[in-house]
Amino acid sequence: MPRPSSPLLSPEIIGSAGLALAKAGKPFGVNAIARELGVRPSSLYNHADGMEEILELMRGRLVEEYRVEWRGEPWPEFLHVMLSTQRRMYADHPQLVPLLVGKTITSPAVIAVYDDLASVLVDGGFPEDEVLSVIAVLDAFAIGFGLDLASPDEIWQPEGETRTLGRLIDGAEQGSARSDRTFELGVGLLIDSLRARLTR
Repeated sequence: MPRPSSPLLSPEIIGSAGLALAKAGKPFGVNAIARELGVRPSSLYNHADGMEEILELMRGRLVEEYRVEWRGEPWPEFLHVMLSTQRRMYADHPQLVPLLVGKTITSPAVIAVYDDLASVLVDGGFPEDEVLSVIAVLDAFAIGFGLDLASPDEIWQPEGETRTLGRLIDGAEQGSARSDRTFELGVGLLIDSLRARLTR
């Protein structure tokens, strides 16, 4: 029989299939991915050593899909765009967050993104011994606001009397409008604090 014009399987194809299943809210284990691709589960092991490696392939495809490339703009502008994009990434895939944050990053595509970020920060004047800590703060910020964007329209619903919270909730924005305004406030505070740290 003639060979197919394009490969049925590759690490990229497996990662993309798992990511598509996860985004659709469907199971994305080895068997589910194999069914989605129309192959035997054992075939996946020619390209990935189990679900841990498949998750890393998924992470790589996810980051490539939402990648923001630095084009020489000042670091505050780059961070604002990057955090906005990562916020959307995590909001689109909230079910992946607990699976990815507990796993060591090995994907070359993801390592390249962090290498770019580290370079932007060093070029921006941040001390090298603080850059990894700043990156961790940025990661936590993006994950938190991604999950906030994916949260229900009503965040708080007090069942009894409150001193202040209930009054603030009445008439306040809800849904994406609330989350967008909160994100812009947060990213402004974060960038201002980083800028101030550079001038100490």
